[in-house]
Amino acid sequence: MTRTQVSFPSPSTLKKFPHVHADPSTLSQSLDPFTITTSTGFLPYATAPTTLPEAFKALASLVERAPVVMLDGKPGLLATYELGPAVESELTDLTDEVEKLRLADGSYDKFTIAAIFRDYTFVASSYLLEPCWENWNKLPDQSYGLGRDLLPKSVARPMYRCAQILDLPPFMSYAASYALFNYTLADPAKGLDDYSNLRLVRAFEKGLDPKSSEAGFILTHVDMVKYTGSLINGVLRVVDNLEQNGPRQDVNDGFRLILETMEKIEAAMETMWGNSKPADYLSFRVFIFGITNQSMFPNGVIYDGVEDNKPLHFRGESGANDSIVNPSSRPSLRNSHARNTPNKNPPRIPRLQTASHREFLTYIREKSVEIGVRDYCVQDSETAVLFLKVLNHVRSFRWRHWLFAREYIIRRTPHPTATGGSPIVTWLPNQLSAVMDLMVTIYDTYLSPKEGVVAIHGSEDLIASHRKQVEPMMELVRDQKDKLAKEVEKWCQERGV
Repeated sequence: MTRTQVSFPSPSTLKKFPHVHADPSTLSQSLDPFTITTSTGFLPYATAPTTLPEAFKALASLVERAPVVMLDGKPGLLATYELGPAVESELTDLTDEVEKLRLADGSYDKFTIAAIFRDYTFVASSYLLEPCWENWNKLPDQSYGLGRDLLPKSVARPMYRCAQILDLPPFMSYAASYALFNYTLADPAKGLDDYSNLRLVRAFEKGLDPKSSEAGFILTHVDMVKYTGSLINGVLRVVDNLEQNGPRQDVNDGFRLILETMEKIEAAMETMWGNSKPADYLSFRVFIFGITNQSMFPNGVIYDGVEDNKPLHFRGESGANDSIVNPSSRPSLRNSHARNTPNKNPPRIPRLQTASHREFLTYIREKSVEIGVRDYCVQDSETAVLFLKVLNHVRSFRWRHWLFAREYIIRRTPHPTATGGSPIVTWLPNQLSAVMDLMVTIYDTYLSPKEGVVAIHGSEDLIASHRKQVEPMMELVRDQKDKLAKEVEKWCQERGV
């Protein structure tokens, strides 16, 4: 194969992801709802169902009546702390009905099963955390106390079976439950372009009102992720062209597409401040905690009728599980970390992500290492600059995420852990510092002025020209590193961390 005869996607990519360029409307419901395509990106290939099969009528009724404020504006079960008794009296074990959800060829109808899984996770989290919600509302210090530590068989067993079929943990997760499989469109003909057309399917507090902060928190994530088809397209153009020895210009164009897409994603991310008010977040946040590393569940939770009734532990819902955040979605970042840290084992892809997301991110990470993306990038100053600019978007994304955590959570509650179970003060700064350290290393090694050096892989003037493009950016990075370190030290001292 010559340098100009590049297959896109490459044969290895197409073998691994045969639907990556498919029309999403043609995909079978036997596939994972989050099957990756360059049209839908990390979103499901179709909007999630808003209704359930007749056999699950009781589940649908319960989850519709659960929110603090229901769709009709009236108080729901969580408003009066009556959800627990309703779960125990109204639901029966429908695991056998889950098994019947099959298509004509006998395969599981995963799309419908995913909707049922979503609704069971809403019931499970509501049930387990309802006592914490009551404590948060009634106690003067807004502490959480303890949650329920036994999940009834009528919820535990069918939810667990759905999770097995979908290859997910049996607990609420960001993509498959709370956010990306939890939106619909007020007018399907208008699509995703207009944020005001987005609606939630399920909610805990006031989220069925599209103007509420709960709706804004979730739907802003959807609005960001709608751009990820182009992100995936750019990532594959980098990896597939490099794997097949394609022209460097085509690799660079892939990086440019990633940069263009990240601009749109970050612009959508910035609207969070207006769509979801910081002062409102702690209220609905009560319901998205996990059952590991949390004071509310010191001994985990027993799922009645599941795994010999041994206590189970699962991380909670977190926007940090978004596949945009995972650096494997940007070629070579995982590779770069692996090469620049003593730990040679690549970081684990969180299992909270959907099976299709995990598979794609793992493929990109491993393929980037195999073909040496980072080494290729730094051999040419133009590509090195594009690489640094991509890393800068990772930095910018993580910096904004840190600001959200600081303003929405840290300033407002002493609770030490995030919903996912990580330390609230140190985890995000550690991730942010890692990418800034990497940027400094790349710049200092390959682009910064060096005494006695006339040329590096090209003319000195060309390198100097490229260096000027990133010098202001690198000055910001160095300043931000210092600012972050001082800020985290302050928060740690105040909290005794």
